[in-house]
Order: sequence, then C-alpha cells, then structure tokens
Amino acid sequence: MFTRLPYRSRLLFSLLGLVMVLMLLEPALGQAVEKMKPVDLSTAIIEVAKRNIPAVVHIEVTERQEVANPLLPFESDPFLRRFFDIPKMPKKFKREVKGLGTGMIVDAQGHILTNHHVAGGATKIEVLLSNGQKYDAKLLGTDPKTDLAVIRIFAKEPLPHVTFGDSDKVEVGEWVVAIGHPRGLDQTVTQGIISAKHRRGITDPSSYQDFLQTDAPINPGNSGGPLLNLQGEVIGVNAAIASESGGFEGIGFTIPSNMALHVARALIAHGKVERGWLGVTTQDLTPELAKSVHTEALKGALIVDVVKGGPSETAGIKKNDVVITYRGKEIPDSSTLRNEVASTPIGEEVKVILYRSGKEEELTVKVGNLESAATILAASAKDRLGAEVRALTTQELEKYGFNPNQGVAVNWLDPNGPLHGAGFEVGDLILGINNQPVEGVESFVQLVNALKPNTKASLFALDHKSGNTGTVLVMVR
Repeated sequence: MFTRLPYRSRLLFSLLGLVMVLMLLEPALGQAVEKMKPVDLSTAIIEVAKRNIPAVVHIEVTERQEVANPLLPFESDPFLRRFFDIPKMPKKFKREVKGLGTGMIVDAQGHILTNHHVAGGATKIEVLLSNGQKYDAKLLGTDPKTDLAVIRIFAKEPLPHVTFGDSDKVEVGEWVVAIGHPRGLDQTVTQGIISAKHRRGITDPSSYQDFLQTDAPINPGNSGGPLLNLQGEVIGVNAAIASESGGFEGIGFTIPSNMALHVARALIAHGKVERGWLGVTTQDLTPELAKSVHTEALKGALIVDVVKGGPSETAGIKKNDVVITYRGKEIPDSSTLRNEVASTPIGEEVKVILYRSGKEEELTVKVGNLESAATILAASAKDRLGAEVRALTTQELEKYGFNPNQGVAVNWLDPNGPLHGAGFEVGDLILGINNQPVEGVESFVQLVNALKPNTKASLFALDHKSGNTGTVLVMVR
C-alpha cells in the first residue's frame, strides 16, 4: 500500500530532481549561455588573436618549374648560334621558385591545413611557428577541386591547434577575424564581416566551391589561413580575392569550415578524398524550366541527364525530376546537391525527395564512388562527343612543349559523331573545354559529363598536322 507524501516533502523532492537535471545539463547550458552573452568588440578580437595565433603557421615553399626558352624562336639564327656556341638550344629551362603562405595546425600531432595552391606543387616545405621554431614539413595529400592540402610537421611536444565551428550557421553580417602572413608579415590580424554566402564558380566552375565572402582584408600570403568567428572558432580557410590591382579590394573568399574539415580528415586518413556520386547531370531551375516540369517552386536541382548504369538510374531517378531534399537537407540549387553528394560516405543509402509531374516522391539511392565510376563516365563521354581520347605520349609532350597531364589526344572518332562533324581528326589535341583546362583523361571525362545535353561547347584544340590552335564549337549530345 502506497502512502502519499506530504506537500512539503513532494516539493523538496521536486526541487532536488530539478537541481540534479540542471547539474547534468550544466556543460551544455554553460556553452549556450556563453554564446548568448553580448560580445564586447573592444576585447573579442584580442581574445580571438591570443587564442589562435600560436596555431597559425607561416609556410615557405620551394617549387621547381619548367619554363619555355625565350630564345627558342631564334634557334635557327646563325649569328645567335655562333654567339652562344650552342649546337642546339634546350626547349625548356628548370628554375626554382619560392612562395609564401599560411596554414593552421588542426591537431596536437602537427597536421596542418592549407591551400593546394600553396603546397600542392612544392618540392620543399618549411613551417615557421609563432614561437620562432622552424620545421621541415611533409605533404600528406592535396585536393585541387577544393583547393585544400594537408602537410605535417613532427614536433617533440603536443602543438597548439585551432577549433572548428559550424560554417552552416554563419550569418551574413557576422563579425569575423582573419589571421595570416600577408606579403610575409607574420601574425597579421584583420577583421571584417561575412559579406555573402554560397559564392560559386569563382576560380573553377567545375570544382566543389561554396565560398563565404568576406571584407576582412586578405592579401597574398594569407592563403591557407583561418577565418574565425568571435568565439575563436575557424569558420573558413582563406583562399582567394577578387582584385584588379593584385591587392585586397574588399572582396575575399574563404572555403567553409564544414567542407574544409571533411577534406582535411580524408587527406589525413587516406591521402586523398573519395567523393560520392549519383550519376546525374543537373542544373538550376528557371521560371520557364519550373513550368515545364510542373512545379511552381524555383528551389531544387533539375535532373537533365541520367548516366546509364549509375546509382540514380538504378534507384529510379529520371530526367526532369527535381531534387528538393537530399539526406534530410533542403536543396536550393544544383551546386548544393553536387557538394552534398560529394561529401556523402560511399555506399550509404540516402533518402531523396523529388518533384515528378507536380507530385512529391521519395526514393532511396545507394551512393556510388566517383573514382570507381570512371569507366561508366568514360562511356558516357564517348557517347556524348562521339570520340575516345588518350593521354599524350612523351613524344607529343616534347613536340608541343607541354607538361604531363596537359591536354588529351583524339584516339577514335565516330563518323556520325559531333567531333567528326566539327572537323576533328584522330591525333588532334583537346586542350580546354569552355575555358577550363583539360588536365588529362579523367579531367576531360569530368568536364564533358558536366556539360548540359543538346548545347554547344567551346573546345580549345590543336591541329596535329599544322600545329595551329583554335576554338571549335561542338554540339554535345
């Protein structure tokens, strides 16, 4: 038999229970309250600088480059040959170029996140810490598509490191702080605001870009340094500026921390980034396209092509479907879908909500591996242009003075295909597509599969017979 406790006893037990709950929630509540406190701008930037300067490093790189011999056009001049006493001039010279950049230590073990364009081509990397210590660094891996790289130094003691914040929660107008080494001026701190979000196609339309824009002053040498919020968390990796003078003009671009952290972890673990793949070509909705697929909304990614044998075709996704939700996240445009798919673990089964004929449908797609999709993509590229390509031979590289992975050669042509119809022949070289350089067969395949069907593409090509270069417009199937 249960006896009801007196009111005062029940109240005491309730208060004790509340105290225990508050004690359990204290860490989370403390963090929430800390973030709710008004920020004192007179001291906030000071605290951010003190906390993060020890984890921001100065990077010096040495890179060996090949440059064309400027005297090569005069090789047949008898006076010049006699003057220099050279039986045959070299086509290229090798030279060493030194560069500067910034990086941030991401863990106590000495892994450092920076830009691909800072460390990617380096033959020697030196890192200078804020305390004056200098280390040789090892390149662990780079990811040109996001312009990120990870290097590592080996110190005897644990190293200070940065803390990452959630870049998805960053607001336009939010105060931010940049730390770096512009023009070799170590430990420079600047401040500004987030000017815009989701800036794409700034440096390479085919890359996985989703920049934050800031007016915090960034100059050459800041590349690879952190952009921080006023809680001292990294919300971006500074990467580029828009400038006509070469100096800062109020428009800087930074890689969001969520993307950067995903890439950094992959490079540390595997030395490369494995990306998810759906096997679709997409584009943003316009009012006309929305009307044609029977939807009033202008948000979503319109499926304009589905790769045969790819994950989407297997799952039942069709041309003219509009993806509006992927993995529980709303999809406002095609770039967002591409970036979300790329960061999805390979093999994961993902729920996709889409519009089809004016109605919502939910499908499950098993995400494929972009790297292993090369065979399927190559077949698709062959079908779309009516051609097969190959890497350039050593003889061709020497003949035209190209670097490895520069361009591809046409190896086979469909007599009824677009390239043959445009006048291409076997042996001709394709060097660029829509102002994007072709850097080998894989690059060619990716650029071709990113083209919209039934549109004209601009191919920069070289005639193997005459050696002349020019631009050719080709209708893509």
